[in-house]
Amino acid sequence: MVTPSVRREVVNAFKSRGHTERRACALASLQRSTCRYKSRRQDDPKLVGRLRKIAEERPRFGYRRVHAMLRREGFEVNRKRVYRIYKAAGLAVRRRNRRRLRAARPAPPVAVTHPNERWSMDFVHDYLADGRRIRTFNVVDAFTRECLVIEVDTSLPSARVIGVLDKLLWKFGLPESLRVDNGPEFISGAMDAWATKHGVKLDFIQPGKPTQNAHVESFNGHFRDECLAQARFPTLARARAEIELWRVDYNCERPHSSLDYRTPKAFGDLARSKVPAPPGAAAAIVGGESQRHARDRARDGVESRVEVN
Repeated sequence: MVTPSVRREVVNAFKSRGHTERRACALASLQRSTCRYKSRRQDDPKLVGRLRKIAEERPRFGYRRVHAMLRREGFEVNRKRVYRIYKAAGLAVRRRNRRRLRAARPAPPVAVTHPNERWSMDFVHDYLADGRRIRTFNVVDAFTRECLVIEVDTSLPSARVIGVLDKLLWKFGLPESLRVDNGPEFISGAMDAWATKHGVKLDFIQPGKPTQNAHVESFNGHFRDECLAQARFPTLARARAEIELWRVDYNCERPHSSLDYRTPKAFGDLARSKVPAPPGAAAAIVGGESQRHARDRARDGVESRVEVN
């Protein structure tokens, strides 16, 4: 279907070759009144200004996410109008060409139905301004799409990973399974002992098949595209602060396309309100309390021995 704007360009091309307007419109199958029509529609300057502001603040957002954020802020505008203004302003998300390899079709993943059914975990690497390498340990709830934590440091061994998971148990409870790759931090004996102790299944993907851990891989792509590629971290402390701010923004502000453009936090709160607290949460809290009291007693014993000596 050829739009009137394209037909007007055809009419102008015919007129440049010496045809009259009547003849050019007949050849282009366009009414003369339509050819002469001048739109008097003017877009709301406040809407256009806010759209440009969002596009500047979030250069990796396409027009669909920009539309979702405008609607959330109270603008009564449909997606087609946002797209027209977006294109007229010369805005577009630059596509990055990626090499695609032919591979066998993987088995369909098992769908998750409630929070804490499966957490997906992975590592991402980046560099500070002085060239030092940093790693981030990312944990995503596969159902709510919430990023539960992004731990940042120059080194993240299995003991550090277990410490992060212990902290998450206090806030979210025990997951039923952990979807991980075959990295040394996840296949270690300490990680296996932790999972056995808490009754958590370690769900390993096949070697060389990162798409089998698609939820966290998708998150990693947005994390690198919208955070790491947009910032330059002079120090480790600055990296931790800015990455944590982005994580909060991702959970609480960023519209998620697979959640009908709701935020992961809003979707997660709604989902958790419909299901009872996971049974592992109470056990994790009790176990954590017991361990904390044991550490306190041991510390008190050490202090008393020091005073006696």
